[in-house]
Amino acid sequence: MSNSTENLPQIHNKPLRHSVSIPNTFALKSLACNALLIEERADFALISEYAQQLSPVYIVGGGSNLILPNQLGGLVVLMRQQDVHYLGEQAAHHYIDVVAGEVWHDWVLYAEQQGWPGLENLALIPGTVGAAPVQNIGAYGLEVAQFIDSVEIWDIEQAVFRRLTRDECQFSYRDSVFKTPQGQQWVIASVRFALPVDWQPCLNYPELRREVLSSQGEETQVRSKDILQAVIDIRRRKLPDPSQIPNAGSFFKNPIVSAAQYESLLSSNPQLVAYEQPSGEYKLAAGWLIDQCGWKGRALGTVRVHQNQALVLTNTGHASASDVVAIAQKIRADVQARFGVTLEQEPVNWA
Repeated sequence: MSNSTENLPQIHNKPLRHSVSIPNTFALKSLACNALLIEERADFALISEYAQQLSPVYIVGGGSNLILPNQLGGLVVLMRQQDVHYLGEQAAHHYIDVVAGEVWHDWVLYAEQQGWPGLENLALIPGTVGAAPVQNIGAYGLEVAQFIDSVEIWDIEQAVFRRLTRDECQFSYRDSVFKTPQGQQWVIASVRFALPVDWQPCLNYPELRREVLSSQGEETQVRSKDILQAVIDIRRRKLPDPSQIPNAGSFFKNPIVSAAQYESLLSSNPQLVAYEQPSGEYKLAAGWLIDQCGWKGRALGTVRVHQNQALVLTNTGHASASDVVAIAQKIRADVQARFGVTLEQEPVNWA
């Protein structure tokens, strides 16, 4: 397909916008040649119509997990529609439909205010609700997949809305069907959450447990709002605010290795930070591996590894996508050389 916009018809009186700045938390300067704003449900049909002449199609929410070039062709879809609709209580769950353009943290706060606990461990994660299932965001012992009933998508090729069950979403660690070639032909329109009526705290993560119990004393006294505030406090201490220090959050996934490889690494690295998985494998703390290679606080050009969290890369000036790629490659090479472990990048690179 051609990226040319010559003679492109105005569809439903809503033309494309040109040379639009693409929002991203890494503060990379990037312009969309052709941008379509999704502000209401009827706008989804325009994606399919414009996609017939423009490709590829890029879906952008808050831009919290993106590495962008100076200019992005094709069709850039900017998700702006917002709405929360409570469906009711059934089978021990509150069911709520949340439109993709809602800011994730705002939704977590709203759910707590409405008395729908469950998402508190996932507070302060940047991005939108529509992006959450793609990455299957997770933090402090929980993943968003645990609270998703279904996901409504717009099928670009078929030009219809469809609903996928949680199983059909194929959730796994930082992964989902939305990352597959098929899934990339879909636009997440809304997410249906199933939040527990009989809420139980999740304090499996040692640092969070210490933080909460230091003020509450007994686990039986812990409230969801206590965990919510503790997560916010921890994240603010450890992670830079993208509005102050541009970054894309955790840049690398925590690698999962076999028990045999874990034992081998532990024998030569007694301080190795790892968490046993139900499968018997071990999830290694990527930040610890990077720190051991001397990268914490270190810069390469205009990109710096954050001094408090080695998993986070920050833009110290006018960084470009190539600057980000350069330091990421160097970090991966060093971790591979020292530990024999391959780090996988989390942010999507469209450069």
